[in-house]
Amino acid sequence: MKIDRQIGILAVLLQRDIVTAHYLARQFEVSRRTINRDIEDLCKAGIPIVTKQGINGGISIMENYKFDRTLLNGSEMQDILAGLRSLDSVSGTNRYGKLMEKLSAGSSDFMTGDPSVLIDLSSWYKESLAPKIEQIRMAIERTRELEFAYYSPRGETKRLIEPYYLIFRWSSWYVWGWCKIREDFRLFKLNRMEEIKVTDREFVKRQVPLPDLSNETIFPGGIMVKILFEPECKWKLIEEFGIGSFRELDDGRLLFQADYTNKENLTAWLLTFGDRAELLEPKEIRKELGEVLRKIESRYSRN
Repeated sequence: MKIDRQIGILAVLLQRDIVTAHYLARQFEVSRRTINRDIEDLCKAGIPIVTKQGINGGISIMENYKFDRTLLNGSEMQDILAGLRSLDSVSGTNRYGKLMEKLSAGSSDFMTGDPSVLIDLSSWYKESLAPKIEQIRMAIERTRELEFAYYSPRGETKRLIEPYYLIFRWSSWYVWGWCKIREDFRLFKLNRMEEIKVTDREFVKRQVPLPDLSNETIFPGGIMVKILFEPECKWKLIEEFGIGSFRELDDGRLLFQADYTNKENLTAWLLTFGDRAELLEPKEIRKELGEVLRKIESRYSRN
């Protein structure tokens, strides 16, 4: 991928005094013309790269700049490599591992040392997610429209979008794009997408606003809840909401108070605790939950 290769080229230039376009083309398995375009892009990004013609010529970072201001130190490069490793955990390939091998070949201690940060972005859905991510990346790079079936609480719909960003947030993967049906930018969860097809229809890129991914926007709250939990639930409340989300009562029970997103999610979450949680407020949701539990009891008491 273009950005991965450019990071790789930059890493090589930071390791060596001077390299040739032929060497970079061989290392990254692309043409010299592609390397020249990458060098132009890095220059536009503010990296002072110098090219010299002749027998002892080649490509290098401006000497004074490199001497006075080191662009990346070893620790920072290890952080970049941790990010690249995490992408391998999603794709199920060793693409980025191979990139790191190329960067490390013949390098100084700039690239050595055991990694101290390991990131695994894979999930239970890795087998189905990896091909989806590859398809979406292909569509984004080639500016091709994307078709898919989408499943949401409102039902199943067929969507056609211009994809712009792949996003990992809230332990899930999303694609941000212009929906041709809604005529607006939308965020789609990959686990809800099926029958994905990269079309032959090329689109002209729009001015794309970045999605507002703040918790307040996606999880707006609006339901003030008060719940009593048994003491053995403490670890789960701390894991999901933090230690400040509840108050321990004299009898050991935990009084939990929070602003919750919606009724359906609240009910489903409460049921995971079985009889170890009691919803006190809101009163109307407590009543509805009681009706749900009576229906469940009736169903399971049948012969």
